Amino acid sequence: MQIVIIGSGVAGVSFAEKYRALSADDDITLVTWEDDGYYSRPLLSRGFTKTDIEQTIILKPFDKLRENNINVLCGAEVTAINRAGKSIALNGSWSHRFPTDCDTSAIPSSRQEKTLQYDKLILAQGSSAFIPPPFRPYEKLFFCLNSLVDLKALRKFRQGFLSQNRHPDWAIVGGGLIGCEVASDLAAAGDKVTLFHAMDRLMERQLAAEDSALLLKVLQDSGVKVLLNQAVQGFIKEENKVCVRTEVTAEFDGLIVACGFKPRTELAELAGLEIGRGIKVNQYLQTSDESIYALGDVAELPNGKLYAFILPIRNQALWLAEFLAGQKQDSWTPPVFTTKAKVHGFEAVHPYNV
Repeated sequence: MQIVIIGSGVAGVSFAEKYRALSADDDITLVTWEDDGYYSRPLLSRGFTKTDIEQTIILKPFDKLRENNINVLCGAEVTAINRAGKSIALNGSWSHRFPTDCDTSAIPSSRQEKTLQYDKLILAQGSSAFIPPPFRPYEKLFFCLNSLVDLKALRKFRQGFLSQNRHPDWAIVGGGLIGCEVASDLAAAGDKVTLFHAMDRLMERQLAAEDSALLLKVLQDSGVKVLLNQAVQGFIKEENKVCVRTEVTAEFDGLIVACGFKPRTELAELAGLEIGRGIKVNQYLQTSDESIYALGDVAELPNGKLYAFILPIRNQALWLAEFLAGQKQDSWTPPVFTTKAKVHGFEAVHPYNV
């Protein structure tokens, strides 16, 4: 059987490794746009206080997966799913071994389209940073933090200031989980940070009001300037500064937009799969196509929930590997799990809303 996985995060890699442990003979190919290896996404928001983060964040190089007889096509963009022909189209610069059923004829050094056949396709692309529509015309003016590529760009930008013996002055738009974590880490690293949030309290989706107030105090005590009830209207570039427009306009060295995440459903939608907030699946993580499954951030369960946290994502991946290998028969049920914000000095009193 030909198993193709799209995505190299915890969902895709956990599934690939578990399925390989259960099946020595089936072909497994993992396709990813990333080049750095399998890394810990939760550690991205600690990327400013850890000087060696670009090395320590890597959990496993792709070559380690290849040594386990898992084909990895990295630096590859999947452009289409052909459900009738059970194949995917992908674009990339091919420097690694292809599975036997991949059309690799006339491969030049430049990027080109290829096709890859599958018997079972696993969609595990995760999510992208959500950019509110009013902010999209200004995308060249701000950073997001959703991948190791994003973190490297932020660290390079920041290093430009540190090499001049000064710390940058940041604006962060979004007082949810990622915005608060990044604000905390930048402040702990010595930078000046102003956090803009549209709501009247921080992390209102995850925290009880009492814990939101405690988080506010912890951030303020760390030096973060927190501005609540802020209707950010847009951004302006002025010489070497970027300005945030609210009722007043303030200027900063750098800007990060952290307004949540959006499941990567575009491929599935183009292929005609059922889409809601994510890719709709049944209790067996199967999409509206019986040969295609979805895991992690992109998978919307019948209860309408997306389980975008490490423990349930990994649980899904291990369950699906066992199910497809004939080791499980009962449907997937969410495990009991908790989460926490990685904010320096903060511990919530009440359980998080998950």
